[in-house]
Amino acid sequence: MNGLNDNAYLSAIRAGMVSVVPLTIIGGLFMILSYLPISGWEARIAPYLQLLQIPVTATFGLLAVFVCFAIGYDLGKRLKQEAIISASMATLVFLMISLNLKDLTLSMDTLGSKGIFTAILIAILSVRVQKFFTDTNLVIKLPENVPSVVYESFLSLVPMFFLVLFFWLIRFVLGLDINALMQTAFKPLVFALNTLPGILVYAFLVTLLWSIGINGDNAMDAFVAPIFLQFLADNVTAISQGLPLPYVTANGFFTTFVNVGGTGATLALALIMMNSKDPGYRKISRISLPTQVFQINEPIFFGFPIVLNPIFMVPYILNALILTAGSYLLIDWNIIQKPFVNVPWTTPPIIGHYLVTGGDWKAAVWGAISIVLAMLVYYPFAKAAERQRLRTDRKN
Repeated sequence: MNGLNDNAYLSAIRAGMVSVVPLTIIGGLFMILSYLPISGWEARIAPYLQLLQIPVTATFGLLAVFVCFAIGYDLGKRLKQEAIISASMATLVFLMISLNLKDLTLSMDTLGSKGIFTAILIAILSVRVQKFFTDTNLVIKLPENVPSVVYESFLSLVPMFFLVLFFWLIRFVLGLDINALMQTAFKPLVFALNTLPGILVYAFLVTLLWSIGINGDNAMDAFVAPIFLQFLADNVTAISQGLPLPYVTANGFFTTFVNVGGTGATLALALIMMNSKDPGYRKISRISLPTQVFQINEPIFFGFPIVLNPIFMVPYILNALILTAGSYLLIDWNIIQKPFVNVPWTTPPIIGHYLVTGGDWKAAVWGAISIVLAMLVYYPFAKAAERQRLRTDRKN
């Protein structure tokens, strides 16, 4: 898992997905403004609704383009290529294969969330081809006294021509729909992550990896972030068209509803132990509380520690599973609104619950209940650890 975590391609995918988060947050702000949960707001905003949807379309509607550019840029840097050329090359190819065969207009579906997997593939292949041509010296090199901008442009000419020719043959001569193939290939995983068993397996893997000292969120992000982002974009599209939201586990579900005060809902543990009889636990809990309000739990995670600690590992994983199942069912039963607004992962619990659902007060109530539930789960284990520590101190 550490090897996967350090892999250049997976790291580039993670970086690319993170880089588009501000775009989705901006789009989300306009979504909140368009659908404020205030009586009579819909009628008041109706004349301006189309105008407010422009930033939403410019962000969510072009997600795949931004993802392709960002991954191409990051991977180009990691493979020691001219990063801006890498990104431009990848985006050129992606836009070309997004053209409709019949009228040669751009397919907006492909440019948005449904093209994210294709964007990732094209970015990786484009930079890989660029590196191959560079390493084998199959490039046009101008004299060294030529300005660097011109030099790099000609350096990319041969790999760019090869990529355009190759994908032109596949898409337009052979008529192969690359985006449809990618959607079909990832369909089982996409389906699984919006089911209760699938998201429970994901929650288990994330917390299990954290428990043995591996950043579970980072290790899994390269695989799941494109899917959760696609879910979010589809939910945004649905609500803007007045349709039922299709996805429970859209981006924001896990970071908000499950990671309450950090992965494993450790805010609850800090609240329990802030008045612990053991001075060490008490001090760490009080120091970590300010950061855990903003979902950052490393101080308590490594301070207690939770990592490789059998006493805390059990409730740590158990809380993630309980909150995942509870949140999923409440949303699936339409008691709580499905996520359709992307908020920063550092947004405090309860506030985050309210915002990610577009202002659903029931989600905020569930956020408060989630903290109490997590405290109940942690309590017996925390007290057992406290008693063990006090016995050890007395012996010493």
